[in-house]
Amino acid sequence: MSKIGRKPISFKSAKVDVKDRLITISSPKVKFVHELPEQISVVLKPNLLKLDMKENTRENRILLGLHRALIANKIKGVEIGFEQKLTIVGLGFKAQLAGKNLTFNLGYTHKIDLALPDGISVEIDKTGQHIIVRSADKFLLGNVCDRIRSFRFPEPYKGTGIIKENEIIKRKAGKTKVATA
Repeated sequence: MSKIGRKPISFKSAKVDVKDRLITISSPKVKFVHELPEQISVVLKPNLLKLDMKENTRENRILLGLHRALIANKIKGVEIGFEQKLTIVGLGFKAQLAGKNLTFNLGYTHKIDLALPDGISVEIDKTGQHIIVRSADKFLLGNVCDRIRSFRFPEPYKGTGIIKENEIIKRKAGKTKVATA
């Protein structure tokens, strides 16, 4: 049996309802609906959710672990939420927030505008170089952060660009002048 799939999912403040193969996870602000495949059954106990497979096959074990992780992420998103921190490194590089739009100055001849989808909240410090992106949906959060990062990837020579928190950038040495005799 899947090592991840056999773990029960505990929750505190989230409201979880199960109807056939549909699992509804909600709080006053956020609501998620997850549909399970036919091979997986679910048992709901007070503050505990357990998934089980109907037949022990390799494909079912894979599905069990996958859906258990997806449901656990949705429950964590409803209860706590997710956040990711980005840092903009570079002279004159910054971001500004205006309503639901982000505007980036990243050394190009033009400014880059990004409309934030629903469910995403952003905080930017005074310098415009530290961005905190928050969401209840882990998948949506990752997509938005990757989109922001794609505007100016970190480059290995100067170390400038948009960097995720705890990301290590391998720096390269620039060209050196070789003296000939």
